[in-house]
Amino acid sequence: MTENQSSRRTFLRRSSSVAALSAAGLAGAALPTTGPTTGPTTGPTTGPTTGPAAADRGGDRPFPKLKWPEQVQEGRDTPKLCQWFSRDPDEATVRRWRQAGVNGALVTDVPDVPWQAEELKADRERLEGYGLHVTAYLISAPDAVVRGQDGRDQAIEDIKQSLKAAGQAGIPVVEYNWYVHRLMEGYYEELDTGARPGAGYTAFDLDREVDGGKVRDLPRPEGVPAFTREQLWEHYEHFLREVIPVAEEAGVRMAVHPNDPPAEISRGNPQIMGSVADWKRMVETVDSPSNGMTVHAGVTAEVGFDAVTFLRWMGGKDRVNHIHYRNVRVDEPRVKYAEVFPDNGQTDMFAFMRELVRQGYHLGILAEHPRALDFDRENGSTSGNQYEDVGGGGHGGELYDTGYARAMMQAALIMERGTFEDD
Repeated sequence: MTENQSSRRTFLRRSSSVAALSAAGLAGAALPTTGPTTGPTTGPTTGPTTGPAAADRGGDRPFPKLKWPEQVQEGRDTPKLCQWFSRDPDEATVRRWRQAGVNGALVTDVPDVPWQAEELKADRERLEGYGLHVTAYLISAPDAVVRGQDGRDQAIEDIKQSLKAAGQAGIPVVEYNWYVHRLMEGYYEELDTGARPGAGYTAFDLDREVDGGKVRDLPRPEGVPAFTREQLWEHYEHFLREVIPVAEEAGVRMAVHPNDPPAEISRGNPQIMGSVADWKRMVETVDSPSNGMTVHAGVTAEVGFDAVTFLRWMGGKDRVNHIHYRNVRVDEPRVKYAEVFPDNGQTDMFAFMRELVRQGYHLGILAEHPRALDFDRENGSTSGNQYEDVGGGGHGGELYDTGYARAMMQAALIMERGTFEDD
């Protein structure tokens, strides 16, 4: 890429972010005005960067200090790393993750609704016996609720009872998906041919050819009706107004996962959790900290918006109820992008983590979607990853992402909570 091409691409990205702010109604919002968003914001911009002159200049500036390692560990008022866990994990899985410093369990094999408090409490105590804490339970909204079909009222009532049980059992967060259809057909594997040769990226392209046509033109699955955006929003707002007051009373926070991939249309039906404007509308539907979302560093960039700016806005509303921490390279928002390593995508992941620390965020962070590495391919550890055939990795990639996230969190704690000798 030439210097002019790079400058033009940067200009276009910045311009699209400003346009997205305005379109989403976030322009002029009361956001923090200090701290990094993307890119370096401190330090000299001219002069030597190596050698004695640079060393002398750096020596004039004290480092922020705190008590190492005690004050860079996870605590009551820090973010907490988590990973996918069963309600009843085997000892080897627990050891593998605890050796990596992960103590949070995002539980995916949840009981059928309606949940019973005694069963959830037994889950929590079992995991705590392993040295883990429950970060969240993950569910998918039933089709009857998403589509407004027969059985919706009973399904919502079952979820209400489940939220009451979660509160009684001490389950702090329920994360949930909201899809008519998830457009997995657009994924494929992209291999790095540059600095990380052969590493697999999970790429997405709405114009990819599948079954003789483009992904964007795939027909609705058999038996799935056609809906308008407003019909789907009517169903979703009904759900929120019914469920969120129960969650709030139970002391449970709900976190909707953004649509991923965030294409506007997924097999003939609109997606209503696939843009900043959608997420803002969700927040405004029911005014409660229990009506929050999984703020997703990857998906926010996929829709063409600056992830740090959006995190700052959502944090100001106290709606950040879970975090997914990964990075992407975006060619065209919502159309073509690739999930890459956390340190070679376009989002400043240190700024993102630093903003979480500034907010006093103390819930879970999932360092997700490991990249495919030769180590994992050779050892067969990609097996079981739902993205195995499209650039998804195994435990080696998971450890890379986890170590990176922990380092970013510790660096953010130092920068935000450290003091100087003359303070």
